[in-house]
Parts: sequence; C-alpha cells; structure tokens
Amino acid sequence: MKILINDGLHAAGIALLEKAGHQVDTNTIAQDDLLNKLNEYDAILVRSATTVRKDLMDAAPNLKLIGRGGVGLDNIDVEYAKSKNISVFNTPAASSRSVAELAMAHLFGIVRSLPTVNKAMSLDGVSDFKALKKSASKGIELQGKTLGLIGFGRIGRETASIAIGCGMKIIAFDPYLTEGDIELQLHPVHDFKHKINVKTIAKDELLASADFISLHIPGGQGYVLDTADFAKMKDGAGIVNCARGGTISEDALLQAMDSGKVKYVATDVFEKEPPVDERILRVNSIGLSPHIGASTSEAQERVGVELAEKIIEFFK
Repeated sequence: MKILINDGLHAAGIALLEKAGHQVDTNTIAQDDLLNKLNEYDAILVRSATTVRKDLMDAAPNLKLIGRGGVGLDNIDVEYAKSKNISVFNTPAASSRSVAELAMAHLFGIVRSLPTVNKAMSLDGVSDFKALKKSASKGIELQGKTLGLIGFGRIGRETASIAIGCGMKIIAFDPYLTEGDIELQLHPVHDFKHKINVKTIAKDELLASADFISLHIPGGQGYVLDTADFAKMKDGAGIVNCARGGTISEDALLQAMDSGKVKYVATDVFEKEPPVDERILRVNSIGLSPHIGASTSEAQERVGVELAEKIIEFFK
C-alpha cells in the first residue's frame, strides 16, 4: 500500500512499515495541495498540523485509512470518515507518560515561582539577585495538597500516579467514568507495583475541594472552565492545562487571576495556536510551553511503532 506520512513519524515506525512491504512517502504535502494529490495514496498519517476534513476525503476515493500520531482527533472529521468506510486510528497510550510529566513539571514550577524568576534572572540576576531571592521565597510544597483531575483517562491516571508519589491527595471528575485505577510502578529494579482505585466525583465538588486542578480532556466540546466554574474554586487555586486549547476560557482565567481566585497557572495549550491574545503570554507568573506535551523522544518512538503496527495489521 502507498502511505503518505505528512507530519512526520519516528524512524522506527517508518522502518516497520517498509519492512512490511508498504511504500512510504515522507515528503510533506502542503494542506492546499492535498486536494489534488491525496488520491494517489491508500493511507495518510498526520499529527496536528494537517487537517483531514470532508472535502479532502471526497477528493480521495482511494483513501482507506487515516492515522493520527497522538491522542486528539479534532483535526479529523471522524464521523464523516466512518460514513465513507475510511478507518481512523490514533495512538492514545503512547504519549500518556510524557504529557503527565509535563503537567507535573509545570505544577512544580508554578508553586515555586519559577516562571517569574526564570525570566527575571536573565535580566536582573546580577544586579537584583537578593531581591529576586526574597521575592521567590514564599513557595509552597505539593505534599499534602489535593490535586483535582478533570478527565480520568490514561493521561489523567498517569498524572495521578506521579502526584501520589509526591504525597498529594487525588480526586477526579470524568463525565464518562465512575471510577478508575491508578497504577503505581517504580523502576523495575525495585519490583514494586500497586493499584489504587479512585471513585470519580461531581465536577462542582472537585472545584470546591481541589487546591490544584489539572485538565486531561479532549477539545472541541466548549469551555470546561469558565467564569461560573472559577467562582466555585478555592481562593488561591492553581490550574494546569496540558490537554487542549479551548477547554478553558482565557478571558475568564485572566479575570480569576486578577481577582485572586486563581493564583497559580500553567498552560501548554491555547484557545488559538499560535496565541492571538497575547495577554496570557505577558503574565510573568504563568508557566508557558508551546504545546509540547507529547514531544519527548520516548513518546515519539512509541507513537511511531504503535501507529505502524496498527496499519500493518489493518492491511493484512
């Protein structure tokens, strides 16, 4: 089969596809040019850069499969693909650990004022060293705090496993789950595995109880946190979003920060990417990263291998 890899794929995945006898094209085709060229291929593999909508599928009657390297499918018209008998695969398990570690990295950073002092040190680290030290000396520990997870799927549970290791209490809300198991596993040399079962609770209960809230939900369903939701939180709450842009109202978030309702914020995703509202980029205390949750070497290799194995099985 002829397969277009339009947004890149780890070499391990490409090698598996070629070994299985597939013809692989890794030359990226611009979005506007895909309408005229996609029909040459049996499958297209994308990440987040390329969108596969109705017009593209209609222009490619030979297309049998769309592969998404990663979790989110918001750049693919999945229901229309099904109506055209085009299969859609993603790799939901491959990047869970990477996203969870970034969420926790942001959480560690914001409670110790690292976003603010990192920026300030590069400008005034020599002249104002003592003042910067004093300004950043009111951090807090995560141990003993309550982490509320909105979304308790693979990434949410992986985040929980790290947070438990830091001594945090876990509560979770998920509209589709009543409970979930958190798997604790140390390095194999320690030979330790343990499961903790967590019953999910109502969203409002989570908002009122959590010291910190971390989002792990798909996008495309409107705001999960808006003005009314922020009003239900503890004063001085913290929020981390390594899920999807558009799940939090950035206007409402900035207002909640101004009022003191929300004190700690970090985000890897934005309502529009690149961000069109620069206000959120200018708040020194917000931890920022450019949508890199799944961007680790290990995750990219797992994504490539998992996607390749699914495609090979599909075309057997």
